[in-house]
Amino acid sequence: MSNPVSEFNDYRSRMNEQLLTDASTSLKRIFNLDQSAYQKGELETSTKELLGLVASTVLRCDDCIKYHLEKCHQENLSKKAVMEALEIATVVGGSIVIPHLRKANEYWEHIASNAK
Repeated sequence: MSNPVSEFNDYRSRMNEQLLTDASTSLKRIFNLDQSAYQKGELETSTKELLGLVASTVLRCDDCIKYHLEKCHQENLSKKAVMEALEIATVVGGSIVIPHLRKANEYWEHIASNAK
């Protein structure tokens, strides 16, 4: 049986490595900035991941939604907390984000079942 979480992470890792092999300094800096922005500062890492999840949902980027859902799970955020954040994304983004909410909910279930 396929594992959507492993498949996504394997693909993401493989393609990031391939991209960064010949990447310019600018692209490498963007990747580094993306990682460092989510480190603990005045805001907790978990809060930053929820913010990333909301922004990714409003922008309708399923890959980014998956990434931030996994990070939220790693930060031990509850499904209720994640769903509250996704509710805010829906208010901001409108009904066009509903298909992404469906996918997010499904992916969260895959993450949770992998953690068992």
